[in-house]
Amino acid sequence: MHKIVLASSSIYRKVLLETLHLPFSIASPMVDEQNYAEKTPAELAITLAKIKAKTVASRYPDHLIISSDQVAMLNNQQLTKPGTVKNNIVQLKLCANQEVKFYTSISVLNTTTSEQITKLDITTVQFKALSDQQIERYVHIEPSIHCAGGFQVEKRGIALFERIHTEDPNALIGLPLIKLISILEHFNVNIFYPELEPS
Repeated sequence: MHKIVLASSSIYRKVLLETLHLPFSIASPMVDEQNYAEKTPAELAITLAKIKAKTVASRYPDHLIISSDQVAMLNNQQLTKPGTVKNNIVQLKLCANQEVKFYTSISVLNTTTSEQITKLDITTVQFKALSDQQIERYVHIEPSIHCAGGFQVEKRGIALFERIHTEDPNALIGLPLIKLISILEHFNVNIFYPELEPS
């Protein structure tokens, strides 16, 4: 059975991966994302996911390394993790009544064979025409300063949206599980019978 490593320090990705009930370890990748700022949002998400997996690969021979990255774009402006409550409010006010695209990559590196498969999910979110009072109240009750975009869609943040267009609702949280499962199956990981050895 393949051993699995999640190359991420994100608690949200950890929680999502746990839903598959596969044993895994966690390793924090060290990547300077500023070195890749000139890429398009899709290229940036894909490139960073690939590099994150490779940065921890040498420590885990005979493993499957799972990594992911997310880039959020409001028109031509990249949204980041707010970091502070004030920035959280400012960022959500910018998003009100606007469409935001989230480019979420998933990459799996087999350190036994060096084969790496990477896929991309694009989720489009239409924010409601929110009032300043609604935004400030949301941030007060559910500050999301460590989340790209500044909200938690799996919680009360869902109330901020008019609609979401996506192939996988998990992608918006940070890990596109449908695409991940497809890649794991390619590497002979059976989600329903994980105890079976790969053929």
